[in-house]
Amino acid sequence: MAYASDSDSDVIPTMERDLPNILVTGTPGTGKTTTSEMIAQLTGLQHVNVGEIVKTNQLHEGYLEEFDTHVLDEDKLLDELEDVMKEGGKVVDFHTCEIFPERWFDLILVLRTDTATLYDRMEKRGYNKRKIEENMECEIMQVVLEAARESYAEEIVVELQSTTTDDMESNVERVKQWLDAWKVQHSKN
Repeated sequence: MAYASDSDSDVIPTMERDLPNILVTGTPGTGKTTTSEMIAQLTGLQHVNVGEIVKTNQLHEGYLEEFDTHVLDEDKLLDELEDVMKEGGKVVDFHTCEIFPERWFDLILVLRTDTATLYDRMEKRGYNKRKIEENMECEIMQVVLEAARESYAEEIVVELQSTTTDDMESNVERVKQWLDAWKVQHSKN
């Protein structure tokens, strides 16, 4: 897995911190929360579920019935997370990536799932037809992957297949290996 180093002149420097921050993103239903929880459990990093923070702290401007979702207040969310992200050691889980400052993250994981599996997952969650169609189109058109590639340095964006439990376990192990390498590279010795 690639990641930005301090010697890369074309990479915007990340915040100085003892542990990296990782963003796990993807279309709803790709396994972001499960993967983030698994990463946190294996590595000791703290899972930050942005969707829950938005709901709990009412960082939204209302609710769109048609899409069965809240309208995010980006400014309030970013203000809420700024100090948390400075600490480092976070695994952030959210379906949108381009709203976050590049300096917050050392690794961006974009989870992808085959459409048949994704459709079944969204149906089991009780998503309405419009929301399922919208999210299926986003996955097919690689909307989240393209947003990540446009918003962050190429070296830190990694696309990962997340269809099966084996995929998720393999992805988590890859992140563990990346984190171990990051710690060695950033050790203050």
